[in-house]
Amino acid sequence: QVQLVESGGGLVQAGGSLRLSCEGSGDIFSANGASWYRQAPGKERELIAGMTSVRRGGVAHYAGSVKGRFTMTRDDFKSMVYLQMDSLKVEDTAVYICNVRVRLQDYWGQGTQVTVSP
Repeated sequence: QVQLVESGGGLVQAGGSLRLSCEGSGDIFSANGASWYRQAPGKERELIAGMTSVRRGGVAHYAGSVKGRFTMTRDDFKSMVYLQMDSLKVEDTAVYICNVRVRLQDYWGQGTQVTVSP
């Protein structure tokens, strides 16, 4: 059973920063890669960042809406992935959700709320 636990969300003013964390177990992220999604009220879930597995080079990619402001990293020893979010905007307000796909099966964390005030 794959369990993902996010943390690090909160309330921040526009222009500020937050770092989200997602804890897995074992080699879940190094072997399978990981992604961050977000879902704002009334909107569809949006893929904003992803990182490939070690075997595929550990390459990070980003949605245009966050590119240059968000950075995804991974700590394989701790089975953690992180999302550093800088220059936050009001429109970044959403629930942020960690995802990993194992053998075509998607697993999701419970999400962490990020609220950016003007």
